[in-house]
Amino acid sequence: METVLEELRKLFPHLNFTPGSAFVWSPETQEVIYKAGAQQKSATWSLLHETSHALLEHRNYATDFELLKLEVAAWEKSKQLAADFGIVIDENHIQDCLDTYRDWIYARSICPSCGTKSIQQSNLNSYRCFNCHEVWQVTPSRFARAYRARQRTKLGTITPFDVLAAL
Repeated sequence: METVLEELRKLFPHLNFTPGSAFVWSPETQEVIYKAGAQQKSATWSLLHETSHALLEHRNYATDFELLKLEVAAWEKSKQLAADFGIVIDENHIQDCLDTYRDWIYARSICPSCGTKSIQQSNLNSYRCFNCHEVWQVTPSRFARAYRARQRTKLGTITPFDVLAAL
């Protein structure tokens, strides 16, 4: 990974590559944070992936599905970038990484009242059931467990949240 890191620093001097505890792109600080000392192939792939987020200028997202689209785009860019280094990223690894997002979205989409799978509303943290019309809120963090807080309305008033852990 160190050789690729050195080359990335030369190719993209406008990006800051900073050691940390995880592989992350920070648009606020323009930093690609990487796990220092990581030796496995997947570490190099993760470094290329986070660099791809930076090169694609990924900043934020409005919906869960948009986040998944950003991840897919970053992996596609990663494959192109890897080819420049003579590296092939294992497609199974990519799909495993994307599955974590797919599973997270799926868990958030389950209605806490009837179990129907629904889609997110325009509000980043809100879902509405197609079947029973329940509305629930989810945490905005993609790093948090998929909790769902439902809200019931009676004559326009909202009762306190009932937090349920995702299935």
